[in-house]
Amino acid sequence: MRIVVVGDVMLDVDLSGEATRLSPDAPVPVVDVSGVKRRAGGAGLVARMLAEDGWPVTLVTVMGDDDAGRQLEAHLAGVRLVSGPSGHPSPVKTRVRAGSHPVVRFDEGCGKAPVPDASPAMLRAVEQAGVIIVADYGRGLAANPQLRDLLAGLAGRVPIIWDPHPSGPDPVPGVAVVTPNAAEAGKAAQAYAGFQDAGPQDPAVQDPAVQAGRILLEQWQSRAVLVTKGEQGAVLLRKGSGSPQTVPAPRVEAGDPCGAGDRLAASLAVHLLAGRDLGEAAGLAVRDAADFLASGGVSALPDHASSTSAARDARNQAAPRTQGGSRRRTREPLLLARTVREAGGTVVATGGCFDLLHAGHVRSLAAARELGDCLIVCLNSDESVRRLKGPDRPIIGQQDRAELLLAMECVDAVMIFDDDTPVAALDRLRPDIWVKGGDYKGARLPEAELVEQWGGRCLTVPYHPARSTTGLADALAKVG
Repeated sequence: MRIVVVGDVMLDVDLSGEATRLSPDAPVPVVDVSGVKRRAGGAGLVARMLAEDGWPVTLVTVMGDDDAGRQLEAHLAGVRLVSGPSGHPSPVKTRVRAGSHPVVRFDEGCGKAPVPDASPAMLRAVEQAGVIIVADYGRGLAANPQLRDLLAGLAGRVPIIWDPHPSGPDPVPGVAVVTPNAAEAGKAAQAYAGFQDAGPQDPAVQDPAVQAGRILLEQWQSRAVLVTKGEQGAVLLRKGSGSPQTVPAPRVEAGDPCGAGDRLAASLAVHLLAGRDLGEAAGLAVRDAADFLASGGVSALPDHASSTSAARDARNQAAPRTQGGSRRRTREPLLLARTVREAGGTVVATGGCFDLLHAGHVRSLAAARELGDCLIVCLNSDESVRRLKGPDRPIIGQQDRAELLLAMECVDAVMIFDDDTPVAALDRLRPDIWVKGGDYKGARLPEAELVEQWGGRCLTVPYHPARSTTGLADALAKVG
């Protein structure tokens, strides 16, 4: 069953560096650019995420005949692309960051665009979908009359997730769920007469997201509206159900929220395609979005600029292997765990601070990976490390520590947690095997009782006492 993503694409460019001084011409920071990363954005990012997770995905879109459009095609390698001409320049959004802080974003080719045509091939691709995501980024494709008629006809028998845009059209009636964020929902609801005068009917309606969601559920005639609220999770309102469902979000350490909505839409499609109820699918999708941000968000996504077969083979060789030999690529821990488990594989997890990686870490992680079909590292956040190790630690920040771990062939995903122990993270992840270093040998692991509740096991791997982060830190301090 193929997932079809319909929507507008753009080229996202990230310029990153350090800002240590102000410009002599104006009181603005000077960013010394040290890294440039390009990727497919908009509907392209949704499709890219699904392809990374190993799902059969088709992207139905329109493309500009220019250099940015050709770069977009390169970054969509591995995605089945069915596209027509857009008739206007490819939109490019460039973000400048100093360290982890956004400084400015400038857009090119992002003015109002005419509604593009939908070719017969594009319409046929939509008809073949097992589930559809409409990723509307306000560039006109979602307003195409032929496409809208087709989507309206499919809505009764194919789950459609509609991610709306303030500049785009209303969703077609009957879609499974519309996913505005709280700001988008409030703005859209205010456009309908009588919203400002609609008083709350019960205590739950004191929540503006619930109030807006109810208006939109009626006006859009969708089967459900899922209003996302960032770190506060989401609220799900369904047709025929008077009570909204609160969907909590796990607490994560995250900086840039870019891409979280795309991750949520992609995960909803996967869970609905698997036959899950919308309420369960929404809860899982909110968690997947939180894990995506905790794992580094869009900055942690791999570069797909090369579309050569050699590059594709190299990426496949680096992907985690499931039982039976197939490979799936994903950086979201919960989604990876479910994928491997559903394929009959064994999920292995381990945890720690991993501040100043050394040979002992490498040997232990490699040994842990040999115990199953994927290895997920539960990583203490910066705040957690400070509480455990003191104010001078960590030496390396959590995002850099996660990036270093993910660069290792034996590590398939990283899950950052903020507590002093990994208990809450383990309860969500539920690995088949929880691994600790051999220094615990002979003692019952503190997480053993929890892990055994779902039939998991706790194992130890060899410990290398001559190598430790504390020893390295002390040695560096003496050298300094």
